[in-house]
Amino acid sequence: MKRTAGTTVTDTSPDPETEEVPKTEESRESKESRKSKEPRKPSESEESKESKESKESEEHGGHEEPHGDGENAGNGQPEEATGTTGASPRRTRWLRVLAGALTVALLATGATLFVKGQRLRDTPATSNHALTDTEATDRVTGEVGSALSKVFSYGPRSTAATKETAKRVLAGKALQQYAALYGQVEKQAADQKLTLTTQVVHAGVTRLGTGSAHLLVFLDQVYEREGKAATTAAAQLSVTAELRGGRWVVVEITSR
Repeated sequence: MKRTAGTTVTDTSPDPETEEVPKTEESRESKESRKSKEPRKPSESEESKESKESKESEEHGGHEEPHGDGENAGNGQPEEATGTTGASPRRTRWLRVLAGALTVALLATGATLFVKGQRLRDTPATSNHALTDTEATDRVTGEVGSALSKVFSYGPRSTAATKETAKRVLAGKALQQYAALYGQVEKQAADQKLTLTTQVVHAGVTRLGTGSAHLLVFLDQVYEREGKAATTAAAQLSVTAELRGGRWVVVEITSR
Protein backbone atom coordinates (compact mmCIF):
# COMPACT_ATOMS: atom_id res chain seq x y z
CA MET A 1 0.00 0.00 0.00
CA LYS A 2 1.19 3.52 -0.79
CA ARG A 3 0.22 6.74 0.84
CA THR A 4 0.21 9.88 -1.20
CA ALA A 5 -1.13 13.33 -0.14
CA GLY A 6 -3.41 12.04 2.58
CA THR A 7 -4.89 9.27 0.42
CA THR A 8 -4.26 5.59 0.73
CA VAL A 9 -3.77 3.74 -2.50
CA THR A 10 -3.98 -0.05 -2.56
CA ASP A 11 -1.40 -1.76 -4.73
CA THR A 12 -3.09 -4.62 -6.51
CA SER A 13 -0.09 -5.82 -8.54
CA PRO A 14 0.66 -9.45 -8.06
CA ASP A 15 3.34 -10.67 -5.71
CA PRO A 16 6.23 -11.94 -7.76
CA GLU A 17 6.95 -14.80 -5.38
CA THR A 18 3.40 -16.06 -5.23
CA GLU A 19 2.97 -15.71 -8.91
CA GLU A 20 6.00 -17.79 -9.76
CA VAL A 21 4.85 -20.95 -7.93
CA PRO A 22 2.17 -22.04 -10.37
CA LYS A 23 4.48 -21.51 -13.25
CA THR A 24 7.17 -23.65 -11.65
CA GLU A 25 4.72 -26.50 -10.93
CA GLU A 26 3.29 -26.22 -14.38
CA SER A 27 6.68 -26.42 -16.03
CA ARG A 28 7.61 -29.44 -13.88
CA GLU A 29 4.46 -31.33 -14.88
CA SER A 30 5.05 -30.61 -18.55
CA LYS A 31 8.60 -31.90 -18.34
CA GLU A 32 7.47 -35.13 -16.67
CA SER A 33 4.78 -35.66 -19.29
CA ARG A 34 7.32 -35.17 -22.07
CA LYS A 35 9.67 -37.63 -20.42
CA SER A 36 6.93 -40.25 -20.13
CA LYS A 37 6.05 -39.85 -23.79
CA GLU A 38 9.62 -40.12 -24.98
CA PRO A 39 10.88 -43.73 -25.45
CA ARG A 40 13.23 -44.96 -22.78
CA LYS A 41 16.74 -45.53 -24.01
CA PRO A 42 18.21 -48.85 -22.92
CA SER A 43 21.16 -48.73 -20.63
CA GLU A 44 24.54 -50.12 -21.52
CA SER A 45 24.02 -53.29 -19.39
CA GLU A 46 20.70 -54.00 -21.11
CA GLU A 47 22.27 -53.49 -24.55
CA SER A 48 25.10 -55.90 -23.75
CA LYS A 49 22.58 -58.47 -22.45
CA GLU A 50 20.50 -58.26 -25.63
CA SER A 51 23.60 -58.63 -27.82
CA LYS A 52 24.61 -61.79 -25.91
CA GLU A 53 21.17 -63.29 -26.34
CA SER A 54 21.17 -62.53 -30.08
CA LYS A 55 24.58 -64.21 -30.45
CA GLU A 56 23.43 -67.31 -28.55
CA SER A 57 20.30 -67.57 -30.68
CA GLU A 58 22.39 -67.37 -33.85
CA GLU A 59 24.69 -70.14 -32.58
CA HIS A 60 21.68 -72.40 -31.94
CA GLY A 61 20.32 -72.13 -35.45
CA GLY A 62 18.97 -68.63 -35.41
CA HIS A 63 15.85 -69.54 -33.40
CA GLU A 64 15.17 -68.50 -29.86
CA GLU A 65 13.77 -71.05 -27.54
CA PRO A 66 10.28 -70.25 -26.31
CA HIS A 67 10.06 -69.03 -22.72
CA GLY A 68 7.38 -69.83 -20.24
CA ASP A 69 6.46 -66.15 -19.88
CA GLY A 70 5.80 -65.58 -23.59
CA GLU A 71 2.56 -64.48 -25.11
CA ASN A 72 1.39 -68.02 -25.83
CA ALA A 73 2.50 -69.38 -22.45
CA GLY A 74 0.11 -67.21 -20.53
CA ASN A 75 -3.04 -67.88 -22.52
CA GLY A 76 -2.54 -71.66 -22.99
CA GLN A 77 -1.95 -71.48 -26.77
CA PRO A 78 0.73 -73.78 -28.21
CA GLU A 79 4.04 -72.13 -28.79
CA GLU A 80 5.67 -72.07 -32.20
CA ALA A 81 7.72 -75.13 -33.00
CA THR A 82 11.48 -74.94 -33.36
CA GLY A 83 13.38 -75.49 -36.58
CA THR A 84 13.67 -79.29 -35.99
CA THR A 85 9.90 -79.92 -36.14
CA GLY A 86 10.07 -80.33 -39.90
CA ALA A 87 11.62 -83.81 -39.56
CA SER A 88 9.71 -84.83 -36.40
CA PRO A 89 6.43 -85.97 -38.07
CA ARG A 90 8.32 -88.14 -40.56
CA ARG A 91 10.32 -89.81 -37.82
CA THR A 92 7.15 -90.34 -35.78
CA ARG A 93 5.48 -92.07 -38.73
CA TRP A 94 8.50 -94.35 -39.20
CA LEU A 95 8.49 -95.21 -35.52
CA ARG A 96 4.81 -96.10 -35.70
CA VAL A 97 5.36 -98.29 -38.75
CA LEU A 98 8.30 -100.02 -37.06
CA ALA A 99 6.29 -100.60 -33.87
CA GLY A 100 3.42 -102.07 -35.88
CA ALA A 101 5.75 -104.42 -37.75
CA LEU A 102 7.34 -105.58 -34.51
CA THR A 103 3.91 -106.20 -32.99
CA VAL A 104 2.83 -108.32 -35.96
CA ALA A 105 6.08 -110.29 -35.83
CA LEU A 106 5.70 -110.96 -32.11
CA LEU A 107 2.11 -112.11 -32.54
CA ALA A 108 3.09 -114.44 -35.39
CA THR A 109 5.94 -115.88 -33.32
CA GLY A 110 3.66 -116.37 -30.33
CA ALA A 111 1.04 -118.15 -32.46
CA THR A 112 3.69 -120.45 -33.93
CA LEU A 113 5.06 -121.33 -30.50
CA PHE A 114 1.53 -121.96 -29.21
CA VAL A 115 0.77 -124.37 -32.07
CA LYS A 116 4.05 -126.20 -31.59
CA GLY A 117 3.46 -126.44 -27.86
CA GLN A 118 -0.02 -127.80 -28.46
CA ARG A 119 1.39 -130.44 -30.82
CA LEU A 120 3.95 -131.43 -28.23
CA ARG A 121 1.23 -131.78 -25.62
CA ASP A 122 -0.81 -133.93 -28.00
CA THR A 123 1.98 -136.37 -28.88
CA PRO A 124 1.66 -139.98 -27.68
CA ALA A 125 4.57 -139.52 -25.30
CA THR A 126 2.97 -136.63 -23.43
CA SER A 127 -0.50 -138.23 -23.34
CA ASN A 128 0.85 -141.56 -22.04
CA HIS A 129 0.05 -141.54 -18.32
CA ALA A 130 2.07 -144.71 -17.83
CA LEU A 131 5.16 -142.47 -17.78
CA THR A 132 3.81 -140.09 -15.16
CA ASP A 133 0.96 -141.72 -13.18
CA THR A 134 2.50 -144.52 -11.14
CA GLU A 135 -0.63 -145.22 -9.12
CA ALA A 136 -2.84 -145.72 -12.22
CA THR A 137 -0.15 -147.88 -13.84
CA ASP A 138 0.11 -150.15 -10.82
CA ARG A 139 -3.67 -150.48 -10.68
CA VAL A 140 -4.09 -151.54 -14.32
CA THR A 141 -1.23 -154.05 -14.17
CA GLY A 142 -2.62 -155.55 -10.98
CA GLU A 143 -6.20 -155.95 -12.23
CA VAL A 144 -5.27 -157.21 -15.71
CA GLY A 145 -2.67 -159.64 -14.29
CA SER A 146 -5.20 -161.04 -11.83
CA ALA A 147 -7.81 -161.48 -14.58
CA LEU A 148 -5.42 -163.39 -16.86
CA SER A 149 -4.26 -165.64 -14.03
CA LYS A 150 -7.88 -166.60 -13.26
CA VAL A 151 -9.16 -167.23 -16.81
CA PHE A 152 -6.11 -169.33 -17.73
CA SER A 153 -6.19 -171.47 -14.60
CA TYR A 154 -8.65 -174.38 -14.32
CA GLY A 155 -8.99 -177.99 -13.21
CA PRO A 156 -11.25 -180.99 -13.90
CA ARG A 157 -13.75 -179.82 -11.29
CA SER A 158 -13.39 -176.01 -11.65
CA THR A 159 -14.07 -175.34 -15.34
CA ALA A 160 -17.56 -173.93 -14.65
CA ALA A 161 -16.23 -171.44 -12.09
CA THR A 162 -13.47 -170.36 -14.47
CA LYS A 163 -16.05 -169.80 -17.21
CA GLU A 164 -18.12 -167.51 -14.96
CA THR A 165 -15.02 -165.56 -13.94
CA ALA A 166 -14.17 -164.96 -17.61
CA LYS A 167 -17.55 -163.34 -18.15
CA ARG A 168 -16.73 -160.75 -15.48
CA VAL A 169 -13.13 -159.89 -16.42
CA LEU A 170 -13.28 -160.28 -20.22
CA ALA A 171 -15.30 -158.34 -22.77
CA GLY A 172 -15.56 -157.71 -26.47
CA LYS A 173 -13.30 -159.64 -28.78
CA ALA A 174 -11.37 -161.26 -25.92
CA LEU A 175 -14.54 -162.78 -24.45
CA GLN A 176 -15.68 -164.03 -27.87
CA GLN A 177 -12.35 -165.77 -28.55
CA TYR A 178 -12.23 -167.28 -25.08
CA ALA A 179 -15.79 -168.62 -25.31
CA ALA A 180 -15.04 -170.22 -28.70
CA LEU A 181 -12.02 -172.15 -27.35
CA TYR A 182 -13.17 -172.91 -23.82
CA GLY A 183 -15.53 -175.67 -24.95
CA GLN A 184 -12.54 -177.76 -26.01
CA VAL A 185 -10.70 -176.91 -22.75
CA GLU A 186 -13.61 -178.17 -20.65
CA LYS A 187 -13.64 -181.51 -22.53
CA GLN A 188 -9.85 -182.02 -22.24
CA ALA A 189 -9.83 -181.11 -18.57
CA ALA A 190 -12.54 -183.64 -17.87
CA ASP A 191 -11.15 -186.46 -20.02
CA GLN A 192 -7.42 -186.09 -19.25
CA LYS A 193 -7.77 -184.90 -15.69
CA LEU A 194 -5.84 -181.81 -16.80
CA THR A 195 -5.00 -178.99 -14.47
CA LEU A 196 -3.57 -175.71 -15.73
CA THR A 197 -2.08 -173.15 -13.39
CA THR A 198 -1.09 -169.75 -14.79
CA GLN A 199 1.03 -167.13 -13.05
CA VAL A 200 1.86 -163.64 -14.33
CA VAL A 201 5.62 -163.17 -14.18
CA HIS A 202 5.71 -159.61 -15.44
CA ALA A 203 3.20 -157.12 -16.83
CA GLY A 204 4.23 -153.80 -18.31
CA VAL A 205 2.01 -150.96 -19.47
CA THR A 206 3.16 -149.68 -22.85
CA ARG A 207 0.45 -147.05 -23.12
CA LEU A 208 -2.07 -145.72 -20.61
CA GLY A 209 -4.82 -143.27 -21.43
CA THR A 210 -7.78 -142.00 -19.47
CA GLY A 211 -9.91 -145.05 -20.29
CA SER A 212 -7.72 -147.57 -22.10
CA ALA A 213 -4.44 -149.35 -21.61
CA HIS A 214 -2.07 -151.50 -23.65
CA LEU A 215 0.05 -154.06 -21.84
CA LEU A 216 2.71 -156.64 -22.53
CA VAL A 217 2.26 -159.63 -20.22
CA PHE A 218 4.64 -162.56 -19.57
CA LEU A 219 3.14 -165.78 -18.19
CA ASP A 220 4.41 -169.02 -16.70
CA GLN A 221 1.99 -171.95 -17.14
CA VAL A 222 2.22 -175.36 -15.44
CA TYR A 223 0.34 -178.37 -16.98
CA GLU A 224 -0.43 -181.31 -14.76
CA ARG A 225 -2.04 -184.58 -15.86
CA GLU A 226 -3.07 -187.20 -13.44
CA GLY A 227 -0.30 -189.76 -13.13
CA LYS A 228 2.23 -187.78 -15.18
CA ALA A 229 4.95 -185.25 -14.45
CA ALA A 230 4.10 -181.59 -14.68
CA THR A 231 5.34 -179.54 -17.60
CA THR A 232 6.06 -175.82 -17.67
CA ALA A 233 5.60 -173.42 -20.55
CA ALA A 234 6.01 -169.69 -21.02
CA ALA A 235 3.64 -167.40 -22.86
CA GLN A 236 3.78 -163.80 -23.97
CA LEU A 237 0.59 -161.80 -24.64
CA SER A 238 -0.32 -158.37 -25.93
CA VAL A 239 -3.37 -157.20 -24.03
CA THR A 240 -5.75 -154.30 -24.46
CA ALA A 241 -7.87 -153.27 -21.48
CA GLU A 242 -10.61 -150.71 -20.94
CA LEU A 243 -11.85 -149.02 -17.81
CA ARG A 244 -15.51 -149.96 -17.40
CA GLY A 245 -17.63 -149.42 -14.31
CA GLY A 246 -14.60 -148.41 -12.27
CA ARG A 247 -12.53 -151.54 -13.06
CA TRP A 248 -10.23 -152.67 -15.85
CA VAL A 249 -11.63 -155.26 -18.27
CA VAL A 250 -9.61 -157.15 -20.88
CA VAL A 251 -11.07 -156.53 -24.36
CA GLU A 252 -8.41 -158.04 -26.64
CA ILE A 253 -5.71 -160.70 -26.29
CA THR A 254 -3.02 -161.44 -28.89
CA SER A 255 -0.43 -164.19 -28.52
CA ARG A 256 3.14 -163.17 -29.41
